[in-house]
Amino acid sequence: MANSVPDMWYNTTLGLLLLLLSGCVAGPDYVPPDLATPAGYQQSEVTNEHADLDWWQGFTDPVLNRLVDTAMSGNLDLGAAQASLAALEAAVRAERSDFWPSVDAFGTAQHETDFTGNRSDSQQLGLTLAFMPDLFGLQRRRLEQAMALHDRQRHNIDDLRRLIASAVATAYVELRRAQARLILLDTSLKLQSQTLEIVRLRNSAGLSPKLDVERAAADLAQTRAQQGNLQLARVEAQNTLAVLSGTYALPPQDLQAEAPDVPAFALGPQIGTPADLLRQRPDLQAAEANLLAATAAIGVETAELYPSLRLPMQLSADAGQGVHLVDHVLGEITAAVDLPLLDAGRRRAEINAAEARAQAALLAYRQALLISVNEVESALAAIRYTSDQRAELARAVTASEGAYAQLDALYREGLTTFIDILDAQRTLISSREAYVETEADLASAYIALYTALGI
Repeated sequence: MANSVPDMWYNTTLGLLLLLLSGCVAGPDYVPPDLATPAGYQQSEVTNEHADLDWWQGFTDPVLNRLVDTAMSGNLDLGAAQASLAALEAAVRAERSDFWPSVDAFGTAQHETDFTGNRSDSQQLGLTLAFMPDLFGLQRRRLEQAMALHDRQRHNIDDLRRLIASAVATAYVELRRAQARLILLDTSLKLQSQTLEIVRLRNSAGLSPKLDVERAAADLAQTRAQQGNLQLARVEAQNTLAVLSGTYALPPQDLQAEAPDVPAFALGPQIGTPADLLRQRPDLQAAEANLLAATAAIGVETAELYPSLRLPMQLSADAGQGVHLVDHVLGEITAAVDLPLLDAGRRRAEINAAEARAQAALLAYRQALLISVNEVESALAAIRYTSDQRAELARAVTASEGAYAQLDALYREGLTTFIDILDAQRTLISSREAYVETEADLASAYIALYTALGI
C-alpha cells in the first residue's frame, strides 16, 4: 500500500500528458483559397429551364444520347480511373486502422528428450499488442492526406466524365459535319454536272467556246476531289467515337441519325456565377483536393520532427496438463520513445519540399480557375459571334440561290456569259458550304460552353 499513491500519481500524470499531447497536430491546417474573379463575369448569369437534363440532350438527338451512354459505360480510361479510386479507398481504410492497436496471436510448442530418455513437453500461447499514440498528429495528417487524395481521384473521375461527354459530342458533330458536307457535295456535283452538260450542248451548237467546257469540267473535278477529305473526316470521327466507347468499331446502326444535318442546340445555357463554377467544375474541385493533400503533407513531414511513442504489450501463458489448462500467465508492457536528434537537416529539407509542393498546388489551382473562367468567356463569345455569322450566311445562301436561278435561266437563253453563271455557281456552293461549317461551329461552341461550365 505504501507505493500505491506514487504509482497512481505517476499513472495519472502520464495519462494526462498523453492526452494533452494527443491534441497537438503538427503542420498548418488547410484554409480554402479565396481567389478573385473578373467582375464582368460575376455579373453574367443566365438561368436554364431544363437544368434537370444532361446538357447533351439539348441537341435532341437520340443517337448522341446513346453514344454518350455507351462511352460512359465502356470507356477504358474511366474504368482505370475507377480502379484507382478503389485503391485509394483501401488506402484510407489502412490509414484509419493506425489509430487502433494491432493484436496478434502466437503459439509455441517444444519437445525435448535427454540422453536418459526422459521427455519434456511445453506449450505457450499468447497475444501481442502494439499501439502508437498519435502524439503530434502524424497519423491524423496522413489520414487527412489520404482522404484528400481519394477526393481528388473522385473529382478526377467526374472530370473525366465531363471530358468524355465533350469528346463524344465533338466527334459526333464532326461526323455530322462530314455527312452534311458529303450530302451538300452530292448536290453541288449534280448542279455542276447539269451546267457542264448545258455548256457542252451550247458548244456543240457553236454557241459557247471550248474554253467554257474546260472551265466547267475543271470546277466539277475540283468539287469531286473534296470527297476524299470528307470521307476521311467521317471515318476519323467514327473511329474516335469507337475509342471513346472502349471498342474497335461501333455498329453502323448506332451512328445512323434520322436527320443528316448538323444537330442544332435547343437548351438555354446556365452560366451562373464564379462561385457556382467553383462548385460544379470537377477539375477545380480536384485541384483544390490536391492542394489540401499537399497541405496535409506538410503536417506529415513536420510531425517527423517530434518524438514518437510506441507501446508494445504481450500476454502469454504456459499450457498446463489435465484440468490445469493454463499455467504461469505472464503480462508485459513496455514503452519506447523515438526522439529525433541529428539527421543533418533531412527532416527540415523534407518540410521545405512539402511546402514548395503545396505552393505549386496552389498555383495550379489558380491556373485551373483562370483557365475555366476564360473557357466560359471564350465559349460565350463564340456562340454570340457564330450565331451572327450563321444568320448572315443564311441570307447569303438565299440570295445566292436566287442569283444563280436567274443567271441560269438567262444563260440558257444566251443572254449572259458563262463567266457570270460560273461565278454565281461558285458563290452558291461556297455559301452553302460556309453555312454548314458555321452550323457545326455553333454546335461546337455550345459543347465548349457546357464543358467549361462543368454542368
